[in-house]
Amino acid sequence: MKKWQFWLGVLISTVFIWLSLRGLRLNDFWSTVQKANYIWLIPGIGVYFMGVWIRAWRWHYLLGPIKKIPTKTMFPITTIGYMGNNIYPARAGEVLRAVILKRKEGVPVSASLATIIVERIFDGVVMLAFVFVNLPELAKLTSASGFVGNIQQAAVIGTGVFLGALGVFLLAAMFPQVTAKIGLWIIKRIIPKGLHIKTIGIMNKFLDGLASLRSPFNVLMVFLTSVIIWLLETGKYWFVMHAFNFNVSFFALMLMNGIVNLATTIPSAPGYIGTFDAPGIAVLTAYGVDQATAAGYTITLHVALWLPITLLGAYYMAREGLKWSDSLRMEPEK
Repeated sequence: MKKWQFWLGVLISTVFIWLSLRGLRLNDFWSTVQKANYIWLIPGIGVYFMGVWIRAWRWHYLLGPIKKIPTKTMFPITTIGYMGNNIYPARAGEVLRAVILKRKEGVPVSASLATIIVERIFDGVVMLAFVFVNLPELAKLTSASGFVGNIQQAAVIGTGVFLGALGVFLLAAMFPQVTAKIGLWIIKRIIPKGLHIKTIGIMNKFLDGLASLRSPFNVLMVFLTSVIIWLLETGKYWFVMHAFNFNVSFFALMLMNGIVNLATTIPSAPGYIGTFDAPGIAVLTAYGVDQATAAGYTITLHVALWLPITLLGAYYMAREGLKWSDSLRMEPEK
């Protein structure tokens, strides 16, 4: 908590909370929350955990060229990682699951991190696809507000970033020897000589983690799996919507899902406080949902997304005998 990055995240979250709640009548908000039918959260949480299981399968698939690990082994580690993302700043849960995988299965941390970065790139591509598919519908509703223009601009920038990163990783995977030579040239010129051997070893293991991308079929499988994962998460949005007194299309919820998850890449306080809520409320109000209902739904959805996976991840972490004090301590590569 002494690090400036943490306090910057808190400041950004505070700004987003203010943006999401300004003008909100608290009486209307509490009335909306009290009248909600929370039984709908049960199937929503069930659908979400189906998506988490598929995430574990996707990670098992990406790690296949390095080591075959059953999905049932990957699932607890995946939940621990998502718990870490929810309670640690800067998505430290991604490092956490790579460290735990090394302890349990001996997979090098750098190789695991390569597959995790690939996951995130594909997730970003799918999120942007959700946004682009539904922009025309939103434009009809809010063409004069400037809201759509802002989304379009962000989507174009995001598309360039994610597709550029995907292109770099695909080239690195398809031409590992060329990539290694370029990496070696860079290491010798910018890394102190005493760290050359260690850095080269990490680079080689990182490139090993990209091995699954050398097959076009594997790339297609990872992409399709990512689409299914995010459609299931949108299914949770749909179920939770039925707890409240409003109705928008599944495509509108796809758009909301894409926008809020892209917004959560902005640094914030742990748990994506504010960066999830403000854009979610904005999307729903653009579709004509009153602010109190939009706020009640979005905040309830945020809690339903955050709490179950955090509790399950904490359970698995305790079962592994990991301590909070050393859970993120990076172990040396072997």
